[in-house]
Amino acid sequence: MKLSVCLLTFNSERLLREVLAPLAEVADELVVVDSGSTDASARICAEFGVTPVERAYTTHSDQMNHAASLAKNDWVLCVDSDEVLDPETVAGIRALKAGPEPDAARAFRLSRHWHVLGREVHAMYPVSSPDYPVRLFNRTRVRFNGAPVDDKPAGFSDTAVIPGCVRHDTFRTMDEVYQKLDSYTSRLVRYSNVPPSLARAVPSAFVAFVKWYFYKGGWRDGRVGVVAATYAGLYSYYKYYKAWKGKT
Repeated sequence: MKLSVCLLTFNSERLLREVLAPLAEVADELVVVDSGSTDASARICAEFGVTPVERAYTTHSDQMNHAASLAKNDWVLCVDSDEVLDPETVAGIRALKAGPEPDAARAFRLSRHWHVLGREVHAMYPVSSPDYPVRLFNRTRVRFNGAPVDDKPAGFSDTAVIPGCVRHDTFRTMDEVYQKLDSYTSRLVRYSNVPPSLARAVPSAFVAFVKWYFYKGGWRDGRVGVVAATYAGLYSYYKYYKAWKGKT
């Protein structure tokens, strides 16, 4: 089985070498789609023999589907620039490539462990950690859906989990937490039918904080758990507030 690896980048120099090194071990082709980086991302890609394709960002699903459309191979592994494959995951993918070609309707999940502010956490809205996103599939059958936030591949009939541990090193600083909170909620309101309601904003924020801090295990992660639960609460608050503000 030949495999094209599709990677999205935008000012990704912080982790890019760590991300690319294991991907180069499994890729028969590396496709990088960049959204206008102004840092050293392009230079780091060049170290791995890759010239990024420049494309203005719309949504994650649109960008990933475009990257897959550029691939020479039907089997693709779609990765973000804050996801680092460990040796066991690399070995699992190489074993998959060396075996019989899977049915095109089957897709494969990665075991993804979330890291916030440098620490592995038990939950980060909207998922518990680890989660198991579908990331390796046959592009002739599977595409990312059109969800504006938290999009997922669709079109497969069954899945299997590739062994290993993918480090999802997201939200390295508090600035990143605030920036992504603002970006994600704005995108959600722009593309989804969120009810414009101040009456829902405050109680939903409280419920979200309680859920993610107590029931999802944030309390076990110390101060980082408080940040993660606060993120969940503010996400819920801002989606209603921004929808209301846009209607006033």
